[in-house]
Amino acid sequence: MHGFYRVVPFVVIVRAISFFIGKPYASIVRYTASKDAQRIAVILFLVTVFFGLFNLVYFEWRHSFLIPYSIVIIDFLTTVFVMIGSRVVVKILYIEWKNPTKSKTNVIIYGAGESGIITKRTLDRDAGTKYNVLAFIDDNPKKAGKKLEGVSIYHTNQLEELLKDNSVAHLIISVQDLAPAHKQEAVEICLNYNTKVLNVPPVKNWINGELSFKQIKKVKIQDLLERDPIKLDLDIIKKNIAGKTVLITGAAGSIGSELVRQILNFNPKFIILLDQAESDLYDIDIEIHESQRRDQVDAVIGDIRNKERMTNVFRTYKPQIVFHAAAYKHVPMMENNPSESILTNVLGTKILADLSVEFGAEKFVMISTDKAVNPTNIMGASKRIAEKYIQSLNKISKTKFITTRFGNVLASNGSVIPRFQKQIEEGGPITVTHPEITRFFMTIPEACQLVLEAGALGKGGEIFIFDMGKSIKIVDLARKMVKLSGLSLGKDIQLVFTGLRPGEKLYEELLNDTENVLPTHHPKIMIAKVEENDFETISKEISDLISLFRTQDNLAIVRKMKDIVPEFISNNSIYEQLDSIETE
Repeated sequence: MHGFYRVVPFVVIVRAISFFIGKPYASIVRYTASKDAQRIAVILFLVTVFFGLFNLVYFEWRHSFLIPYSIVIIDFLTTVFVMIGSRVVVKILYIEWKNPTKSKTNVIIYGAGESGIITKRTLDRDAGTKYNVLAFIDDNPKKAGKKLEGVSIYHTNQLEELLKDNSVAHLIISVQDLAPAHKQEAVEICLNYNTKVLNVPPVKNWINGELSFKQIKKVKIQDLLERDPIKLDLDIIKKNIAGKTVLITGAAGSIGSELVRQILNFNPKFIILLDQAESDLYDIDIEIHESQRRDQVDAVIGDIRNKERMTNVFRTYKPQIVFHAAAYKHVPMMENNPSESILTNVLGTKILADLSVEFGAEKFVMISTDKAVNPTNIMGASKRIAEKYIQSLNKISKTKFITTRFGNVLASNGSVIPRFQKQIEEGGPITVTHPEITRFFMTIPEACQLVLEAGALGKGGEIFIFDMGKSIKIVDLARKMVKLSGLSLGKDIQLVFTGLRPGEKLYEELLNDTENVLPTHHPKIMIAKVEENDFETISKEISDLISLFRTQDNLAIVRKMKDIVPEFISNNSIYEQLDSIETE
């Protein structure tokens, strides 16, 4: 007891000085986090080290220890436990009082690995007062039945059972490389139980390397239509593009702008971004400049129908590879404006193709459409005519002309998904033309990857078609988008069928009846065997067609288009009368 009266004031004074310097008292107790605990432990450890060193000095002076070392250790452990434990208890009591566990929203985290732990800790840190992590699910059977930070882990097969037995507001997918099929399966189950699905963004998008709860976003319909990643022959693509000057028409559009982004990865010498849409071209130009690639691109405003302007572009830059993505593509618009469709889709393509030959371009890759197969509308027929021209031109020129065909791309400008999203945001109704209408879908990056691969392996004259997977009912797409938005069809929003639009058909095709395909080294790319045309013949017919623009006689223009493309049979259009005349 004699030593006690000397030691206590000494310890209190030292502790007080250390707390004044370290300021552990400055943190708000109810928001205590791991960093607060770490700071307390460090301060107490340094003071304990000081006591140990002071003991050595005191021993040299008095030949005894001021504080027994056992007491020093016990004091450190006890103080750490009391200071941190008390804060944790206060925090738990506060949270439970403010937001009882019963009133919290249950969530399930998909993935019981490192990303799952990070997601849970992010929830605890940023939104712990609102959400309760009910369970982890993982496809690794070895983890099932175990616990992670006190939360039970279940196999993914038990997801439906968990949703059935509990009220779960969100499933958070934390796995970064989850296979599309597994993601789709999980989302389908969740939609049946009105559970919203959220996605943890890629690590590269985390702010300063740390995940924030606000970055966890809803799953989009595009995520449900993804397929397994495409395996590309990067060497052949790089060999085709590296060190070359590349011209991309329609560079401000969905496909064109993605082509720009992907081609930059293959170290081209230069890229010319050509488009007539000033604002959109400005946006992609700024995006590329901000990525520090400004020395590799030039944005050029120009109309592909203007031969003088296009001649100047070819004369100035002398492109070695041309990716032709510029086109009018909306079926109803072209059905009402046939003369514009031939001016852009036919004449514009002809001008670019002829200049490619004149200025010695190595390759010309045209992006066509599945609507060019057995066309039922003017847009599809105009693209088929363009296909015929460049395929026939290939036979008499050194430039290799290649065509790629694919269906609808997800989230492209004017596609069905942005339209549905806008209708949902406005409260509906959602409009679908027909209950049985189906379409092929492909993501924009996937389509562009296949275009690059086809362009690289093309030897000239081929029409490459892409494996688009299964066709999707548009009405099913609409229903899923409504569910993903947390709404009920028929209750919160209505679905209305408006009837097929002029030129529209129920089912799209990638080949017509007289065509078959040849395989390539890539399982998703095939070559269509199509009837070839004589260049002189097709060139004269196209010249006659373009000369009809001056007449602005839509019937005459469409009649000529049907002469050039005999399989062009109009559907749900005023031009069906021309088919009747032919039949008679």
